[in-house]
Amino acid sequence: MNECDAVLQVRGLCKEHGEGQGLVRAVDEVDLDVPAGQSLAVMGPSGCGKSTLLHLLGGLERPTRGEAWVDGQRIDRLSERALARLRRRSVGFVFQAFHLVEELSAAENVELPALLAGRSPRAARRRASALLEQMGLGGRARHLPWQLSGGQRQRVAIARAMANEPLVVLADEPTGNLDTAATLDVLRLFEDLRSAGQTLVIVTHDERVAATADRLVSMRDGTFVDDTRLAGGTGRLGDLIGLGD
Repeated sequence: MNECDAVLQVRGLCKEHGEGQGLVRAVDEVDLDVPAGQSLAVMGPSGCGKSTLLHLLGGLERPTRGEAWVDGQRIDRLSERALARLRRRSVGFVFQAFHLVEELSAAENVELPALLAGRSPRAARRRASALLEQMGLGGRARHLPWQLSGGQRQRVAIARAMANEPLVVLADEPTGNLDTAATLDVLRLFEDLRSAGQTLVIVTHDERVAATADRLVSMRDGTFVDDTRLAGGTGRLGDLIGLGD
């Protein structure tokens, strides 16, 4: 499958849990194309399947039925080893709970994906240093996660997601644990990534986050109920979260 220039594609994607009367379709016959360079927000009520969809797109879960493609490669048929290689090379993940390694410094957390992908320690350090500077954390590189604020930890997590220059970054409720000021910082970072042409898929409850995307998909009961083009990256982030005009 190589329609248009989509980095992510799914067809008839389903994810079921349980069986019989207890069967739940977390994702139900979803079709989706995400072109290179597009920023996509996915919204919907809790339990509608948003996070499950994100995990299927990134190969963290396997579908019950349907097809999933990343950069032209069908991932639902890959072995676990091949899938792990593809994730390290092509997909960056950002989670609400950060998932930083508490025993490692900010720089070491960012270096880790590059080392796992086979880069030299020197190259990994250089990349981590550049990313932390970009995130405004050059002076926090040696700090452990517990020494950082929530917003700083999420910026480290975003830098880690970018360490291998992935084709796509998948973010699951990336501002859910942040206060208003930290949310603004993350929104600015996502706008910068979007402006630089990074492909982003952001699952969120927050309309402020969704407003920075190019496109908004709404989910309910495991399926899409709306697909809207947005202005995206309006530059009025202060307005969006009530911090300016």
